[in-house]
Amino acid sequence: MTTSTFTLVHTVLSIVALVAGIIVVMGLLASKSSNGWTAVYLVTAVATSATGFGFASPSFMPSHWVGVISLVVLLAAILARYVFHFAGSWRLIYAVSMVLSVYFLVFVAIAQAFLKVPALRAMAPTQSEPPFAIAQGVCLVIFIALAIAAARKFHPVAAT
Repeated sequence: MTTSTFTLVHTVLSIVALVAGIIVVMGLLASKSSNGWTAVYLVTAVATSATGFGFASPSFMPSHWVGVISLVVLLAAILARYVFHFAGSWRLIYAVSMVLSVYFLVFVAIAQAFLKVPALRAMAPTQSEPPFAIAQGVCLVIFIALAIAAARKFHPVAAT
């Protein structure tokens, strides 16, 4: 597979995961768990994180750490839903893990936007400038609030 094809596959997986993840998080806030959207999200999110390791890199970079942490968080969500069926504290683990895993996708999307969109790149060429930090900080605050809300509101009858 050529680098451009691999990049396209990774990007499409990321976009599908983001859309499905947002739908799943909205469901959590309504105490609903959609089998279809959840499966789409989990498969594409795992595939996105896994394919991220396929890009040539001279060393283990921060993006690789995000991928490792994301895969661990996704594993927790998968176990909570499909193995432990939201029993006891697994309901909370599931809700928080799902929101946290979507956060990682949005975090990376913001970083990519600051790399690829000329106007954003001009504001934060090294991603250490205030506009980048503000964007990531606002994103973090939003996702902390979403995780708290999902943990409080998600009370499924049973895993299906």
